[in-house]
Amino acid sequence: MVRRGFRKAQKTIEVSVGESVRIVRELQELSQNELAALSGIPQSTISAIENDRVNLGVERAKALARALKCHPAVLVFPGWDVGSEFAA
Repeated sequence: MVRRGFRKAQKTIEVSVGESVRIVRELQELSQNELAALSGIPQSTISAIENDRVNLGVERAKALARALKCHPAVLVFPGWDVGSEFAA
């Protein structure tokens, strides 16, 4: 549905899984060390995830999502485009 005077925002960049973890962490003003303490994942692993050197994986995604207070899908599917018919 298109409303007058409004246009759909366009995606301008691709975000990797690692970048999505970093973005959410930085938005919450957490350091990698603080996230490591909250999630139980070593800081070196968080750094490797954020730099796309290590796959996030299901268990790490759940642990980071709990620590960052977000749904794991936010981290795992950063570029997912949900159509309005599926939006809540």
